[in-house]
Amino acid sequence: MKNRKNTRPGRAPRDRRLFRYHLILSLSSALLLSAPWLRLGSLPLLVALVPLLVLRRSLLAHAGGGLAFGRMLGWSALTFGGWTALTTWWIWYATPVGPVASVIIGITLSCTAFMAFHWVEARSKKALGYTLLVTAWISLEYLYLTGEISFPWLALGNGFAGDVKLVQWYEYTGIFGGTLWALVSNLTIYEAIVSPARGLRRWAAPATVVLLPAIVSLTLYHTYKEGDRTVKVHIVQPNLDPYEEKFDMPQAEQTALMARLIREAPAGTDYILLPETAIDDNLWEESLRLSDEVRTFRRIVTDEYPGAELIAGASTFRRYDAGQPRTNTARTNENIDFWYDAYNSALHIDSTGKVGIHHKSVLVVGVEKMPYYNLTRHLSFLIVDLGGISGQLGVDTVQQVFDGPHGVRSAVAICYESIYGEYVAGFANKDAEILFVITNDGWWRDTPGYRQHFSYARLRAIETRRAIGRSANTGISGAINPRGDVLASAGWDVRTSLTADLPLSDRKTFYMTYGDYIGRLSAYVLALSILYFIAYRTRRRNHLVD
Repeated sequence: MKNRKNTRPGRAPRDRRLFRYHLILSLSSALLLSAPWLRLGSLPLLVALVPLLVLRRSLLAHAGGGLAFGRMLGWSALTFGGWTALTTWWIWYATPVGPVASVIIGITLSCTAFMAFHWVEARSKKALGYTLLVTAWISLEYLYLTGEISFPWLALGNGFAGDVKLVQWYEYTGIFGGTLWALVSNLTIYEAIVSPARGLRRWAAPATVVLLPAIVSLTLYHTYKEGDRTVKVHIVQPNLDPYEEKFDMPQAEQTALMARLIREAPAGTDYILLPETAIDDNLWEESLRLSDEVRTFRRIVTDEYPGAELIAGASTFRRYDAGQPRTNTARTNENIDFWYDAYNSALHIDSTGKVGIHHKSVLVVGVEKMPYYNLTRHLSFLIVDLGGISGQLGVDTVQQVFDGPHGVRSAVAICYESIYGEYVAGFANKDAEILFVITNDGWWRDTPGYRQHFSYARLRAIETRRAIGRSANTGISGAINPRGDVLASAGWDVRTSLTADLPLSDRKTFYMTYGDYIGRLSAYVLALSILYFIAYRTRRRNHLVD
């Protein structure tokens, strides 16, 4: 009894100190992971997981030979949940369920990768554990990129969007190269910290992993040469509040406002760019040319800017008459006797009278589409209405590239499409020489969301080596060159227009050819790692290995 009384008072403070130590480490990792999305620089990503790895080492040291699996899972969930909450809370303005779902999925994916590493590394070789962590993390990012439920906002490779001089090699790897760089850097730096070796030699590996990609990138940045052909792009930012103005103001007034901003373009303008849903007057695609808005914009192009091409976002519909084949996204209601598809579209208008159209095909889950629609189509009433067209939208089966009257080929990514590197590269693979992004980032108000969205367009420019013009209803409209540099931009809550000369390119990058191959290869290596682990444990149980 005497010994028990003497040990209890000493044990509780030690446990509390250990808890505070682990809490500091967990929160440190969450803050370091969040830094790039909070505009605090991308380099913290290279050490962001180190505190969590140190926490794991401490837990194992105090576990008495056990794995402390439950405690490690709790600290991992705090770390990854904190990271996701700190960087995506702004989705709340569009839909309250959004950040909740984002945090839950973020915790699930990140914890799955980290806890698989935690469990395997303790039961096998360290190299196998590290391989599993890297390949599982990248594979799960790739799954989140390509799955029906997709929101790859926090892929580690996206974190370098604010420091494009460091990732010019994305033209070879895409964002998964950045994720790979971040993970390997964390592991090598952690190993150097815990290594029993003394001296600078233990830092040779992390220094190489961190510095070599940066040096290669800076070399690519400073040696990149743009082509001689350029186009003059005039970008309009009408700055209409989507909650109070955009979908209440008569379309005629919006058209007049944008016409005034278009007329600020200088002579010789080649492209005029208007934002997503610039025309929200429910256009039927069978009669686009008869629309008052289309005729107004075409008249401006023909009479005032001859030879220019105008690109504008629009809400459009396609009708299916009786007996005509229709898509599985077609809809009807009790007030009409036909079926139709609703689209979030981009129109291409030039002085020849031709009107081209691209339908947004990468749709926002819960806003523009229901995942696994064939199974959930009767639940489409749950989709959030953010103005314009809501419900399950139709999509294109091909990526449309527009041919201009002067032989220049261009393409448009609509809002959410611009965060998908392989999808955007598809436009360049179809010989688009310049890319455009049209969006409405006002749903997120003045938060980090619209800034993050703009920065991802810089990565698309590097991956494809195509210049990008970006028109936002509000947020950041701007012009980006093929190195990812911002040549001109318009800030939040500003009604304005801007003009920039952007280079054309027909270059084909390695990434354009092979896309997100690192994600696919990681899935294969992950499967092999799991099989190797199973074989390793089986042999140990049979006493065939030491």
